[in-house]
Amino acid sequence: MTPIDPALVGTLHAERAHHDRCRAALAAMIEGAAEQVVIGEDVSASGADAEVLGFRLRSQAKAMRELPPGPLFFGRLDFADGAPGHGGQHYHVGRLRITEDPAAPPLVVDWRAPVSRAFYQASARDPQGVEVRRRFGWAPGSTGAATDLTGLEDEHLSRGESRTSDIVAREIERPRVGPMRDIAATIQPEQDDLVRAALTDSVCVQGAPGTGKTAVGLHRAAYLLYTHRKRLQRSGLLILGPNPTFLHYIAEVLPSLGETAHGGAADGGYRQSTLLAEIARHPATATDPADTAVLKHDARMAEVLRRALYAHVTTDGVTDLAVPDGSCRWRVPAAELAALVAEVRAEQPPYAIGRERVRTRVVRRLRERAERRSGVLPAAWVRRIERARPLTEHLDLVWPKVRPEEVLAQLLTDAGALARAAEGLLGEEEQAALVWPRPPRSYRSARWSAADLVLLDELSGLVEHPEGYGHIVVDEAQDLSPMECRAIARRAAFGSLTVLGDLAQGTTAWAARDWSVQLRHLGRPDAAVVPLTTGFRVPAAVMELSNRLLPRLEVSVPPANSLRAGTVS
Repeated sequence: MTPIDPALVGTLHAERAHHDRCRAALAAMIEGAAEQVVIGEDVSASGADAEVLGFRLRSQAKAMRELPPGPLFFGRLDFADGAPGHGGQHYHVGRLRITEDPAAPPLVVDWRAPVSRAFYQASARDPQGVEVRRRFGWAPGSTGAATDLTGLEDEHLSRGESRTSDIVAREIERPRVGPMRDIAATIQPEQDDLVRAALTDSVCVQGAPGTGKTAVGLHRAAYLLYTHRKRLQRSGLLILGPNPTFLHYIAEVLPSLGETAHGGAADGGYRQSTLLAEIARHPATATDPADTAVLKHDARMAEVLRRALYAHVTTDGVTDLAVPDGSCRWRVPAAELAALVAEVRAEQPPYAIGRERVRTRVVRRLRERAERRSGVLPAAWVRRIERARPLTEHLDLVWPKVRPEEVLAQLLTDAGALARAAEGLLGEEEQAALVWPRPPRSYRSARWSAADLVLLDELSGLVEHPEGYGHIVVDEAQDLSPMECRAIARRAAFGSLTVLGDLAQGTTAWAARDWSVQLRHLGRPDAAVVPLTTGFRVPAAVMELSNRLLPRLEVSVPPANSLRAGTVS
């Protein structure tokens, strides 16, 4: 139990009473959300509008019902009378905004709200208008009963009072059993800066063991979903973990912070997945030799695949195009058609878009010729010519449709095709390592390895851009290969990244040695690399030992320290 000053016993009882009031208000909010679903079902609207409204109301009610049990606040801010914007006000800070009425002042403000930032950033040197910062101590494993509130600490920042919080220290030292927990009550100022970075900012967090880098990434996701709710409901937020076990470990963090939707942008804005699950077009049923897997993950394979794909674009043997139109035949000479293909190739569009761009420009030439004779033609004429068999046949010759599986299977079975695509990039031994020893009858019967799935995703991205996300959080990013980084970069082409990892903890054969190189593969060469060097979970003895090993790892990471006592003899 957290010790408490006898003079504060009355204050403790008042805070328990406030918690009971908050609990009752939250129950009313949950009941009100359920009532809104019933009311929304009776609202007269178009079918599409009613469906959207109903979905949103049901999602909101479901999120409210599924909030994990626990204390409803962990801190309080009392602002001085002269504080700009909040003079004389006080706010309880918790994981969710709680109010008795939407128009009434909140009983609890969300930890992500702008006013809450002072709870993490205010200090005796810079009070930020805060007169008193209060922290609450709750019994371990509390489900949120008011009697579990066992203590509180006040920091009188306006008096220049600064103290080390025993409540925070005990929370940090508390043994970790089971799934990962949120750290909303104990976020440190340097962590808060990362959590609240702008949505448009891509950041890389280099964190030693136990420095909270994963927690920072998850809390950043929760903060962005709160601050940019509508935008991320449209564009989505993706959290990538290294494996399903890791995803299970972190699964309860975002729900505990008030974010309970898991399906993506359509139903709340975020999803948790592995990169393999995101990119897999087929199950991984084959296994590569170690050296072959490393080669397939090499950045040079991107250019090899690009060459292999665009080798299908050719003007060899092309003839004049003649498209019948009633009693007329409109023509595009072979040389003109070849020039159009070369023009589109120089623009470097995605392969599928390039094919349709050639079709559009050929139809434009045909239309220009036809309108010189017949005047302005209707859109129906254009659509008919676009589907004309002679045009499609010529298009299939110069810019054929292809599937990524078809291209990759040809590359891995045809040594000649591989040699042409890999010229100047891969040596003969490397090329030999890529060729399948037992080629399948066709790409349809091929068995793909995990590395092949990464290559298929690269080809798929060359054919057509994948659906992107507004923000992607990537954990254990030091273990990503260059080709895996490219897969992530394609999905964040118009978004931003939070990259989490530790170069000293690489476990794969292609693990990164330098963040600048890794960030370049991720498409964010200018992202800031921010080190976290204070360990909250790892004993000092272990941290000291790991610091001794850093020179042998030949990676550029700063040494870390630990708040937990202990030495290595």
